[in-house]
Amino acid sequence: MNAYLEEKKKVFPRFYFLSNASLLDILSNGNNPVKVDKEIGNCFDGLDHLKFLLEGPEPYRTALGMYSKTGDEYVSFPTPLVCQGAVENYLCDLENKMINTLKEILENAKEATEEWEISRPRHLWLDDYNA
Repeated sequence: MNAYLEEKKKVFPRFYFLSNASLLDILSNGNNPVKVDKEIGNCFDGLDHLKFLLEGPEPYRTALGMYSKTGDEYVSFPTPLVCQGAVENYLCDLENKMINTLKEILENAKEATEEWEISRPRHLWLDDYNA
């Protein structure tokens, strides 16, 4: 059993931070991303859960965005993420989606700084982008 878990941890290194019980729960529910979503906050520091497209047959597999642990921020993905296949693989895809989405938001925020005090005051600009 430990060798099996070690192989999964090699594919998705964030599994190293989970207890074996949590990891087994994720792996046993890997074909149902909504159930995996309950443990996802243990894998990512600032992420609480995902927003899924609740259409079509269950289990729902299309993630539209992510909610912060504080519950006051939602970040929409530019393109939906389909969570299918091995759980460790689609969690790697989620990690890349998170990085690319936040990078794009940061680039947009940086470009908007050129307009400070011209079209949008700085204190209002702060509320336009995710923290």
